[in-house]
Amino acid sequence: MSSAKEYRVTNEEARPKTVTEILKQPSPGSGASTPIPVRSSRTGLLYGLSAYTMWGFIPLYFRALSHVSPPIVLCHRVCWSALFMALVVSIRGEWKAIAPVLRSRRNVLLLCAGAVLIALNWLIFIYAIAQQHLLQASLGYFINPLFSIALGMMFLGERLRPWQWVAVLIASISVINLTLCGTGLPWIAVSLAGSFGLYGLVRKSVDINSLHGLTIESAILLPVALLVLAILPSGGMTIPTRGLLSLSGIFTAVPLLFFGAALRRLQLSTLGFLQYIGPTLQFVVALWLFHEALDPAKLASFALCWLAIVVYAADSLVNRRPLAVADEPE
Repeated sequence: MSSAKEYRVTNEEARPKTVTEILKQPSPGSGASTPIPVRSSRTGLLYGLSAYTMWGFIPLYFRALSHVSPPIVLCHRVCWSALFMALVVSIRGEWKAIAPVLRSRRNVLLLCAGAVLIALNWLIFIYAIAQQHLLQASLGYFINPLFSIALGMMFLGERLRPWQWVAVLIASISVINLTLCGTGLPWIAVSLAGSFGLYGLVRKSVDINSLHGLTIESAILLPVALLVLAILPSGGMTIPTRGLLSLSGIFTAVPLLFFGAALRRLQLSTLGFLQYIGPTLQFVVALWLFHEALDPAKLASFALCWLAIVVYAADSLVNRRPLAVADEPE
């Protein structure tokens, strides 16, 4: 996925901040790489754990909305995300940083493509939870980093090291195993990994951070979302349901803010390992809270996927290369 820089952090910045202070923090931009203090790293670890834990438990939120049609949930998420992120950018005073990106037709087209891909990713994830396929969704996010390095080889001319090839091959076998020994092609896992992997590839081509990029993408999707909400029947929705839907912008933006705060304070290698907390928690939620069945075919595929991740991580440690980190995991 897209790379990031490391930034100098003062002792004041190392102090844990309130949500209001995080909102007012400038987003990471370009700059020279500098050492990160130990105290700041500990604070960054707290922010990183918070972000990935929230992404790991977000299925509980969408499960509470499983009685609502997934397209309607998606449209509400787009609308409330656009509103909340516009508020965050206004509090930070960062509209001037966004404006230059929009002057390039190429950037606008790429962000439009990114908007379509992230909307597709969100829709499939919401559908997976509504249809009790969270296990398959978590498998998709386990596979995603390996799929991303394969995309880098195909589209960016990156060369895979031998053990990276082995990791990608093992991950492919896990999908083939589930296709042949399970109930058919695990299209949810493949679609989530594919859409988010392509989303990261598009984002890598635009010089913009996660918060600003998702703000623009939400704004691009906003007119379509409003049109769909006007057309699709949504009458009879209770006040508690409407209240839950209005929280979707917060559940989208707050983990992203914590992720940005962690990005300022942690080495990419640390974030590379932390990113597996999300799908791991989703796996636990699917088994223990949603009571989804883990048949032998699924278990074997997960075991192969975890083996692929171990191979990939070991190769990165030996070669002292950071693991790929998603701009906006789920």
